[in-house]
Amino acid sequence: MPKLRDSITDVPGIKVGHAHDLDALTGVTVILCEGGVVGGVDQRGGAPGTRETDLLRPMHLVQKVHAVVLTGGAAFGLNATTGVMKYLEERGIGFDTQVAKVPIVPAAVLFDLAIGKADVRPDAAMGYAACKTATRKDASLGNVGAGAGATVGKILGMGQAMKSGVGTASIALGGGVIVGALFAVNAFGDVVDPDTGTILAGARKVERRRGKKAPPHQLQFADTLAVLKSLVGKKATRFASRSNTVIGVVATNTNLTKEETNKVAQMAHDGLARAIRPAHTMFDGDTIFALATGKKKADVNLIGAYAAEVTAQAIVRAVMHAKSAGDIPGVVV
Repeated sequence: MPKLRDSITDVPGIKVGHAHDLDALTGVTVILCEGGVVGGVDQRGGAPGTRETDLLRPMHLVQKVHAVVLTGGAAFGLNATTGVMKYLEERGIGFDTQVAKVPIVPAAVLFDLAIGKADVRPDAAMGYAACKTATRKDASLGNVGAGAGATVGKILGMGQAMKSGVGTASIALGGGVIVGALFAVNAFGDVVDPDTGTILAGARKVERRRGKKAPPHQLQFADTLAVLKSLVGKKATRFASRSNTVIGVVATNTNLTKEETNKVAQMAHDGLARAIRPAHTMFDGDTIFALATGKKKADVNLIGAYAAEVTAQAIVRAVMHAKSAGDIPGVVV
């Protein structure tokens, strides 16, 4: 087996492309699976923005999807999906209705309007452009695509948040079976080391000293859980940023059924909860898509367990490779 790039594109049948506006700090990431793959979804959190998620659930007609869109721009960003559909239609890809082939393109949005330019959002042209950049070798991290305007740790408002981005990871399970993940991390909570619980990026304490701001490696974290517990936390809903949501895709080259693929999406949320504290709040719209692309045989419990592992790894990498932008510090200066 070729050496893995630690990317979702290690999964055969998956291509990834990004397009973004780094001045406006918004963008779109497209996961292309042009041959059609079995898809599933699991959405948690109280503030989702999605498209074509119902058809991914069992007992619905459509069995396969052709792309998944992760986009900034809040609900406005769903316009990027039109460009992805155009790209696929031009290539004769889609669900055959006998009169036209309709590309099946589920999507999820994150809210990045509070950073950069609120009046610039991903549109059809940006979605199309992301498709044109898609490759089977993409392993981009940080401030790219849907992660261009992503931030984390917003209980004290955007002024005390930290920059985040896109993260991806993969693992080989033997016998040629691969599980990969890609996430755009825009969480209300803090991102933590899943093994130690140490905060890696999140809400920062209010600096009371005069002069220059502390560099990222000297930042003092407020600890979102501690703030929630405090008197400040009781008033958190009054001033906490609503600009949150973690969206992502897990994929495997196994021949899972639609029901099993939905189960993998569900189990992947365990990894999200291990890497983000707290997760699935009313301020988040956490959504995970799952894709089964191949013919390898593997137990769904194994795939789901490791989907959670690569989810946690991808989320950590999203913040560890994020650069400072829009006056919000990242781990990378």
